Amino acid sequence: MTKAKHAAIIDVGKTNAKITLAEVETAAELAHRSIGSRVIEDGPYPHLDVARLWDFLCDALADLNRETPVDAISITAHAAAGAFIGGDPDSGGLALPALDYEYLALDDEVDAYDAVRPDFSETFSPRLPGGLNLGAQMFWQERRFPDAVKNADAYVTYAQYWAWRLSGIAATEMCSLGAHTDLWNPRTRTWSSLVERMGWNNLLAPLRSAFDVLAPVRPALAERLGLKPDVPVICGIHDSSASLLPHVLAERQPFTVVSTGTWTIVFAAGGDLDRLDQERDTLANNTPFGDPVPCGRFMGGREFEKLVGDAPQEPNDAELARVIDERIMPLPTFVANIGPFPKSEGRWSHDPESLTPGERTAAASLYLALMTAESMTCIGADGPTIVEGPLAMNSAYGPALTALTRRDVRPSTGSGGTTLGALCLVDRNRQSPPSRQPFPALTLPRFAEYAQAWREQAGH
Repeated sequence: MTKAKHAAIIDVGKTNAKITLAEVETAAELAHRSIGSRVIEDGPYPHLDVARLWDFLCDALADLNRETPVDAISITAHAAAGAFIGGDPDSGGLALPALDYEYLALDDEVDAYDAVRPDFSETFSPRLPGGLNLGAQMFWQERRFPDAVKNADAYVTYAQYWAWRLSGIAATEMCSLGAHTDLWNPRTRTWSSLVERMGWNNLLAPLRSAFDVLAPVRPALAERLGLKPDVPVICGIHDSSASLLPHVLAERQPFTVVSTGTWTIVFAAGGDLDRLDQERDTLANNTPFGDPVPCGRFMGGREFEKLVGDAPQEPNDAELARVIDERIMPLPTFVANIGPFPKSEGRWSHDPESLTPGERTAAASLYLALMTAESMTCIGADGPTIVEGPLAMNSAYGPALTALTRRDVRPSTGSGGTTLGALCLVDRNRQSPPSRQPFPALTLPRFAEYAQAWREQAGH
């Protein structure tokens, strides 16, 4: 591939999707467009609105290309999503709608699926609710819609669905496969025994590296969007693994990356898989080089929304101090069956309606820091910690996490690690920009007591 000067980075998250035009050499973000992701509730089951996203991506790609010619396209997307494809990429090419992983009716098949899924010691993929295990989605869809699955051309992971629509080449990729799918064995770097047991070997699209150029944009699509005919489409990567990638290329292990958004994913680069505990939502993810990485996770962005509502407000010093002094605390977990305390039911120590917006935001921010620190302990995270995404800009979260872990916690530069990680797929020799200065530790005198009280109550 000729060295690209400008790349379009497609980032399809569960909450929002965006496309960013970036300068490859400097990682400068020149322009971007965004849209909310959406789930369609009608039809055979709740499913991702890929038609709306496709129209948005095509319009935005053409628009950005008119401003600055695009030389390459790279893709990142959320986990626990994929698609049975068959047909014309222009019309969506879906043999079945792309299932929404939050569809809890999949749990009706829990006994049947549990009878065939591999042990945690093989996949390091914990049993999760709904469709958060991609294997559970495939199993449920095959049982409910056997003819559609039989007639499908292939199954692709989500980032690679968009790569297929752009390039016409179907693929899967190990970072997406390694994200609690039950389909991947991280130690052997091959399909798990579930794939052979279910006869999915020939159904899953060929495995490709995240760095691979699949093909140029399909000629008719390139002409319609005004793209140069030789614009390459990169295979793409799971979004949390994208956040990790720039640091894998630049940092000495061990180190920790906290990727934040709808999900908070904690990566312990250089860590030990044998510490993982499936009962506390720990698992193995992968780098695009195939190296397994211990991870802990919880739905931090979703929980923050539940705790704060639609109007978070920056807390002042007095509000933060009152939350700590009076031990005003949310206790886990506000998204059921997920995170380091999956069996605990979320609750407030005080009536949240009695709190100011700043106090609720302060309490929610401390809650996320405490949950992050707990996940870090579960996976044996070590070394400096780098925070990616929205929580890097939260004034209470970083200082609280610094005080809890007693080591450097630094906000990453840039608007999001996913964009930079996907950019690294275009040029793996580029380096991560330096992180900002570490957060100062939270020094309010009663915070240690607050944290200890939270831990004592968290699992009860």
